Amino acid sequence: MRHLKGKVALVAGGTRGAGRGIAMELGAAGATVYITGRTTRKERSEYDRPETIEETAELVHKLGGVGIAVQVDHLIPQQVDALIKKIEKEHGRLDILVNDIWGGEHLVEWNTPIWEHSLENGLRLLRLAIDTHLITNHYALPLLIKHKGGLVVEVTDGTEHYNKENYRLSMYYDLAKISVNRIAKSLAHELGPHGCTAVSLTPGWLRSELMLELFNVGEENWMDAAAEEPHFVISESPRYIGRAVCALALDQEKEKLNGQSFSSGELAKKYNFTDIDGSQPDCFRYLVEVQEAGKPADASGYR
Repeated sequence: MRHLKGKVALVAGGTRGAGRGIAMELGAAGATVYITGRTTRKERSEYDRPETIEETAELVHKLGGVGIAVQVDHLIPQQVDALIKKIEKEHGRLDILVNDIWGGEHLVEWNTPIWEHSLENGLRLLRLAIDTHLITNHYALPLLIKHKGGLVVEVTDGTEHYNKENYRLSMYYDLAKISVNRIAKSLAHELGPHGCTAVSLTPGWLRSELMLELFNVGEENWMDAAAEEPHFVISESPRYIGRAVCALALDQEKEKLNGQSFSSGELAKKYNFTDIDGSQPDCFRYLVEVQEAGKPADASGYR
């Protein structure tokens, strides 16, 4: 179903993980998708992972969309400005902006108090998680608000409610993920008068390339990882959150959701879509009711 044909999307931070899954699903829905990141086939970022923006663009093409890879460091305003000018010149519009820029996992020192955590790494993490989103919004939103119905999705880790009630095991990580929730809420006030919508969105336990590698499994045999980490039974593919973004984009009444925070599992129930295996993982409900409650791993009723 190519319901987003004619729509132009920017997935900022689409090299891998949730960003790649979102780009793929937008492509499957027929959209033209600009994919940005720092890692190309010729150059790796400090994150030092093998996935590239060109690979993501090719996956979008295979699913029937148009994928356009553009190398951008979203901390460099001039590069973001040039990107938006390119989109405007080539298409004259931007309908969907997904801010999934991150790349800070390697900088986090878990369960380490702020006075022991590397200050340099912590501040770099915040720049990657927050400044990148602010810079991208600054340049992209004047193009997005030219047409009513535009959508901004701020991708984070944890819903607004979950992050409010739970410390995320690192001062810097905690601040980063809460801040992205707040960016969406702030954007809602600024975009509402233009007939556009902003929400924050979190995946559950994401089967990213990094996570699969950590457990030495692939997408085809991911359940084998449950032998090492039983609660991995609630995990979800990156395309699940991609389907959540598509559902939001297609919602003709999405303005009613302006400023709200959602998980992929919550939106699956609302819009009746599934993950690639036909299930509907509801990770954050599982986290609270099973994993954090100290119960044995059992995803029955949660996917």
